[in-house]
Amino acid sequence: MIIGGMAANYGALAGANFMTSQSGIIFRSLMENTGITSQTAFSYSSGIFVLTLIIPIAVLGIYTLWNRKSNSIVIEDQKPEPFDKKQKQSIFLIILMMSIVLVFPILHLVFPDVKTISFLNSKIDIAFLAITFSLISLLMKLADEKKVIALVPWGTLIMICGVGMLIALGVKLGIITTLSEWLANNVPVWVIPVLLCLISAIMSVFSSTLGVVAPTLFPIVPALALTSGLNPLVLFICIVVGAQSTAISPFSSGGSLIMASAPADIDKTKFFNQLLFKAIPVGVIAALIAIFALKFVM
Repeated sequence: MIIGGMAANYGALAGANFMTSQSGIIFRSLMENTGITSQTAFSYSSGIFVLTLIIPIAVLGIYTLWNRKSNSIVIEDQKPEPFDKKQKQSIFLIILMMSIVLVFPILHLVFPDVKTISFLNSKIDIAFLAITFSLISLLMKLADEKKVIALVPWGTLIMICGVGMLIALGVKLGIITTLSEWLANNVPVWVIPVLLCLISAIMSVFSSTLGVVAPTLFPIVPALALTSGLNPLVLFICIVVGAQSTAISPFSSGGSLIMASAPADIDKTKFFNQLLFKAIPVGVIAALIAIFALKFVM
C-alpha cells in the first residue's frame, strides 16, 4: 500500500511540474518575479521537471527490482469506457494549447538568432492562452462551469499571494539579501544545496510546496547564487526536490488525500505511521542522493 501511495504521489508531482502544468507555471512565475528572464525560467522549470521525473522512476524501479521475487499482486481491472465527444474535444484543446506554449520556446532555444522566432516567443503569454482556451471550452459547453470553478485551488492561490506580499516586504527590507550573504559566507559552498534541500523538506512536512516553500525560498536563489558562485538551476532544483520528497506527509495535502482515498479495510493508524516513518525518509534519502549526483553533473 505504501509503495502505491508513493507511486501516485510521485507521478502526480512530476506531471504537475511540467512547464505548462500548475506547478510548472507557478515555478516560472516565481522565478520571473526574482528578475530571471522568461526564457531562462522556462529552461530552469524544464530542469526541475526532468529531475523530478527521473527520481521516482529510479526509486520505484529499484524497489520493483529488489522485490521482484516476492511481489504477488493480482490486479483486477476493467476496461475503461471509450472517450466521448466532449472528452476528445477537451483533449484536443489541451494538446493544442501545450503545443503552442512549447513550440516557440523550444524553437528559440534551437535558433536563438532568428528574430522572428524570438519575437513570437516574447509574445507568448501562457495566462492569456489559458484564458482563451478556457473561453473556447466554455463556448463549446464541454463541462459545467460551476463545477470547474469549484475545482480551482483558491486556497493555494490566496496563500501564494499572501506569502508573495510578505516576501516582497522582506526584499524591500533587505532580509533576503542578508540571509543569502550569511549562507554564502558562513556555510561551505558544497553544503548550501544540501541545506536548501533539507530546509525545504522540513517545511514541506507541514506546509504546501506551492503556497509556502517555493514562494519563501525561491527569492533568495539569485542573490545566493551570485555570492556563492553556484548554478541557480541547482538551487531551484534543490528546493523543489527537497519539498516534494516530504509532500507525502500525512500532515500535508498530498499525504492526507492519500490517506483519505485508502481502502476502508486498511488500518489508518498503521498507514499513517508508514507514511511518516517510511515514505518520508525514503523520499528524503532519494532527494539527497539526487542532489549529490546533480552536483557532479553540473
